[in-house]
Parts: sequence; structure tokens; C-alpha cells
Amino acid sequence: MINYAQAPSPSFLLDESRLRRNLELISSVQERAGVSVILALKGFSMWRVFPLVKQYLKGATASSLHEARLIYEEMGVRAHTYSPAYIPGELEEILKYSSHLTFNSVAEYERHAGHLAKAGHKVSVGLRVNPEYSEVETDLYNPAAPGSRLGIAPDGLGERLPEGVEGLHFHTLCESSSFDLEKVLAAFEHHFERFFPQLKWVNFGGGHLMTRQGYDIPHLIQLLQKFRERTGLEVIMEPGSAIAWETGELVTTVLDVVENRGVRTAIIDASFTAHMPDTLEMPYLPKIIGSKPEGEGLYTYRIGGVSCLAGDYKQAYHFDRPLEPGDRLVFWDMIHYTMVKTTTFNGVRHPDICIWKENGELEVVRRFGYEDFKGRLS
Repeated sequence: MINYAQAPSPSFLLDESRLRRNLELISSVQERAGVSVILALKGFSMWRVFPLVKQYLKGATASSLHEARLIYEEMGVRAHTYSPAYIPGELEEILKYSSHLTFNSVAEYERHAGHLAKAGHKVSVGLRVNPEYSEVETDLYNPAAPGSRLGIAPDGLGERLPEGVEGLHFHTLCESSSFDLEKVLAAFEHHFERFFPQLKWVNFGGGHLMTRQGYDIPHLIQLLQKFRERTGLEVIMEPGSAIAWETGELVTTVLDVVENRGVRTAIIDASFTAHMPDTLEMPYLPKIIGSKPEGEGLYTYRIGGVSCLAGDYKQAYHFDRPLEPGDRLVFWDMIHYTMVKTTTFNGVRHPDICIWKENGELEVVRRFGYEDFKGRLS
């Protein structure tokens, strides 16, 4: 049981036991379905726990040179790398750290194909395609939205793939179900199955939230097994959220309580825009441990961030008692797509990064200060 009072504030606090539980479940899916599940760093890049992740998953996926290098140095494997476009001066170094390299367009692949021989090891080439189907309703998170820049549309390929291409990659899900995957897969096969005889692998991308309560694991396994039997292709999946889903919290402290025109705001020592940007972008209301459903709590508050952005707040939260300066507020499920997207806007201090170890001890992995803020500027 985590003792949040022991954690510094603000801090991201990862529960090692919950992370292992997720990894065990995903590893079970991987083995039973006969697929490769790899970690997407864009959702969770906490390299301090890469040795634990490596015990269960078959690698990791990168979207940039820095992510690919981090995978190579801290996980000890080469990355499955995809970027909407590669910076020419970085491509040779990216190849050094990559086992798979996926291009966003045929033109870009043809432009850079000559670099592949310089890698010094086998690099399997893929193309990202767009099945033009997605169940994701928020366009900001929908790679298949009309006019998307991500992936080649069905009419963008001829009857044969370019020489040297061994895989296709699609990604149109976001924290989705196995039934959403089934629909996307039907669209993918309809548009691109003519290329299957030329392929070695297909990457189903991310968005497979198999660690969420209620996710239909047997259906997912059956879906994956049938695709493999039908096509004979290697299947790769690269979830981001699923690995770190509900594995840790953001621990904060109330600094002040202000009231204006009947609206009470508790200002905390963290920021939604700087530390929890998805809550404003999606948007969604993150859970605070101990808060009550609407109509049950006697005291209602807007929770405000410590930055000066007017919209740095979320509402409304309900509590059994008044909030006061010094109270701890713990935001549930704040490990994935948070640390990877944080900023130092306004010079707001980055939360410490901590691990609640399986033996019940707190490890403070990293503290941040002025030099971290200054070092990003000039």
C-alpha cells in the first residue's frame, strides 16, 4: 500500500508492483497470440524501469533519434522506428539504433533508400499506411481523420510495393478496445491485402488498451491468432498507454484556496498545462483519490494549476470536507502521456520522479531544479 505522505510534492510516483502486473498480462497476450508486443516510448519513456520492461516485452518503438538512442542505450535493443519525416542529417545515426525503419511515404523511402546499406546491420523497411477508418472521435488523436498527414492512403500505392519494403504499419487507435481493432483490421485488409504476399510483418500500431478493466482479452487473442493463420505474417503491436495504465499517480499539495463569484479554486503546486496536458487537450477530468461523485460531496472546488495560464484548471471536484493549504491531492493514473509531454512553461518546477518499490520503499529517482529550466533556453 502506497503511503503518499512519504512522497515529495509535486512528484510522479510509479508503483512498481502495478507496472509488473500490467507487463505480466501483456506478456501473456503476447505468448498466447504469438505476436510481438513492444513499448511505445511516446507514451512512456521512464528508462529507469526499462530493465523490468525488457523482462516481459520484445523491444520498443521510437519516433525520433533521441528515442531510438534511449532504447538502444537503456534497453539494450534496437528500436522499431517511425517518424512522419526523417531529418536527413540524423538518418544515419537513427539507422545505427534501429532494427526496423518505417517511412511515411513512398517518396521519402526512395529518397533515403541509399542510406540503408550504411547501417552495418540488417534493417527491415516498412511503410505506414492509412486504412482511412478509426473509432477515435477526437481529431487531435485521430491519425485517420480526413486529410491526415500520417500514412499512405489506399489509392497511394500501385499493385506492388517498392523493392526492399518488408512490412506495413497502421495506427488508427487511441485507448481503444479489441472490437475497435477488429473494425480497423477489416478496413486494413480490404485496402492492402494484395500486398501481403510481399510482406514479412505488419505493425498494428498502438492504442490497444488491453490492461484496462473490462477489455476483452480472449477476443483480442482470437483476433490476432486468426490474422496470423490467415496471412502467415509476423504481427507487431506497440501500445503506449497500456503498459503504464493505472500504474502511478501525480502527488500534489494545495497552496491556496481562492473564491471569486461563488467559484472556489484550490491552487496546487503542479500544473495541468505543464504536467498533465492531455487533460486539457482531450479533454478529460482526471480522478483525484478521495474525491466524491457529483451530488455526494458537500464542498465543490475547481482545481487550479500554479502557472499563470488562465485556463490552467479543471472542474468540478467534490469533497466531504473543505480543502485547506497543505492538503495532499493525488491524481490517479498520471504516468502515461504525462512525463513525456511535460514542459517548464512559466518556469514551473517539474515534479520529481519517484518509484514505490515492490518491497515498500520509496525511491526518488530524479529531482528537478533551476538548471533544468535554464538548460532548455538560451
